[in-house]
Amino acid sequence: MKRWGGGVGQIGSRRRGRWWSWRWTKEDGRRKGQARAGAQTFASLYKNPGRPALSGYAALQSILPSPNLTLSTTLSLFPPMAAANAISTAAILRTPLQQQEGARRASQGRRSGFRSPATGRFVVRANIKEIAFDQKSRSSIQAGVEKLADAVGVTLGPRGRNVVLDEFGTPKVVNDGVTIARAIELANPMENAGAALIREVASKTNDSAGDGTTTASVLAREIINLGLLSVTSGANPVSIKKGIDKTVQGLVQELEKKARPVKGRNDIKAVASISAGNDEDIGTMIADAIDKVGPDGVLSIESSSSFETTVDVEEGMEIDRGYISPQFVTNPEKLTVEFENARVLITDHKISTIKEIIPVLEKTTQLRAPLLIIAEDVTGEALATLVVNKLRGILNVAAIKAPGFGERRKALLQDIAIVTGAEFQAKDLGLQVENTTVEQLGIARKVTITKSSTTMIADAASKDEIQARIAQLKKELSETDSVYDTEKLAERIAKLSGGVAVIKVGAATETELEDRKLRIEDAKNATFAAIEEGIVPGGGAAFVHLSTCVPAIKDKIEDPEERLGADIIQKALVAPASLIAHNAGAEGEVVVEKVRESEWEVGYNAMTDEYENLVEAGVIDPAKVTRCALQNAASVAGMVLTTQAIVVEKPKPKAPVAEPAPGTLTI
Repeated sequence: MKRWGGGVGQIGSRRRGRWWSWRWTKEDGRRKGQARAGAQTFASLYKNPGRPALSGYAALQSILPSPNLTLSTTLSLFPPMAAANAISTAAILRTPLQQQEGARRASQGRRSGFRSPATGRFVVRANIKEIAFDQKSRSSIQAGVEKLADAVGVTLGPRGRNVVLDEFGTPKVVNDGVTIARAIELANPMENAGAALIREVASKTNDSAGDGTTTASVLAREIINLGLLSVTSGANPVSIKKGIDKTVQGLVQELEKKARPVKGRNDIKAVASISAGNDEDIGTMIADAIDKVGPDGVLSIESSSSFETTVDVEEGMEIDRGYISPQFVTNPEKLTVEFENARVLITDHKISTIKEIIPVLEKTTQLRAPLLIIAEDVTGEALATLVVNKLRGILNVAAIKAPGFGERRKALLQDIAIVTGAEFQAKDLGLQVENTTVEQLGIARKVTITKSSTTMIADAASKDEIQARIAQLKKELSETDSVYDTEKLAERIAKLSGGVAVIKVGAATETELEDRKLRIEDAKNATFAAIEEGIVPGGGAAFVHLSTCVPAIKDKIEDPEERLGADIIQKALVAPASLIAHNAGAEGEVVVEKVRESEWEVGYNAMTDEYENLVEAGVIDPAKVTRCALQNAASVAGMVLTTQAIVVEKPKPKAPVAEPAPGTLTI
């Protein structure tokens, strides 16, 4: 904006709600003051994106409104600009950091004998994208889904095969669906997007149920294939998705009615054995561990230094709180924090500044011991500093929020302090975190932190204190009349007295050890899932029998295209049973038809190649695993069906390999 009149003018640029302005006359005595104000206007121009950047003296001359206000007068106020061939005006139109960068580049240019022209403009180049629409996008996703589901599907059932994963070092032989899914990356970026969706199904099922990842992947593949067939024929994908969601919701309600609770040791052993790939030794081991710590106890899995696998019960407890930041993770595969012989700081203070915990960090670093911080919260500068130094390898630390609320939080923190042998740094007592000594920190022989829970195995020296604390809580329990207090005290007693069952896994080789640990992990998760929501017939029979319930759900759906979604689910539900039979060498379609005509608990036992009551035979699955597999598969399939375009990075062409010179030795 310019206004001229009578030798007095104004030039300005809107900058953060105010005007930079200056006046001029033709008197020589006011030139320098005018030039100084003009320089302010000039410096503000880099904030105005509408004005094109000029280079060199042209930019300065363009903003001088009067011929009497000369360029030399202005430059006299800015000696760096007055230098011959100085940094271009474009550099002045940048921020201070950009000016420093420009000066550095100019210096490099002088050293190399040339200087690149300054334009004052910055270009951000994005990677080239490849876009596919309609059928091409869906077929690419479908191809990726097929490849990953085929690799995972070979492990399904008691006669499923193993998969070899070629990683750094010795290849791993695994039978775990989610581990295989996470290891697969396809060369085609569009197909890899489809594979990523199946990885999401497997990971989500593993997180929520702990098992059933292969079943979920197979179900998702079948729903996607049948759904895309209908979409290609002209059906509305949104309506199909609605029909799928309504059908799955009805089947989940039916599953809850059919599931029966776990009854005794035999059911626990059967669930664990099936989940571990029909390994009865693992089933017996899990059942023994549950007997020792109870259904509310904690199971921990470790590597053993010997060939034998044993179960030991040790003092410890589990906290219903996970890590504050995922940047604390030490095991990226399991997304867990794992410490051994860790020091534990327990307080009900809110830690927000780093100076509060610097003394403790210095002391634990000198001891070369990991540190677990349990506080009301860790935020701001303190959290940022811990995360940055953890990533740099300077600190070995993790932080979790204190469990519970109010007075119950203090009681739980006191329980944790007794388990670890720590001194509770309470606000009520005037204790400050910065004054904590090494002697006031607790010790945990092993700490395992997930995103939702923390398991601590106590040091052997804390055993007597734990028993005394349990006796005190039992006395309080006998004296209270409150239903709420009774429930919470019983919960605290169970956490303290149950202990932790440690399964120490042994094997002859590292490859066998990893495979065995994965199987035991699946068996443990499946067992607790069965205790939580009950059991159903295994071997895919539950899905086949649920398919007979679909017609009743379909009758309640009025929209004809939504009814297509119900048909898709009905056909897809038989896929797990069919694949289990196929992996066992039987005819999948024949097996499915015979199972469909049978009672709820009757199905095909792939281990014995017989049709029998699977519950009595010990072939059972947790209802929670069955439910999560169905819900997660339907969720991801619905997203694929409603996809109309896919955008991926275009792969860069590989550089040609130079041919060796004639006569040279090629290795």
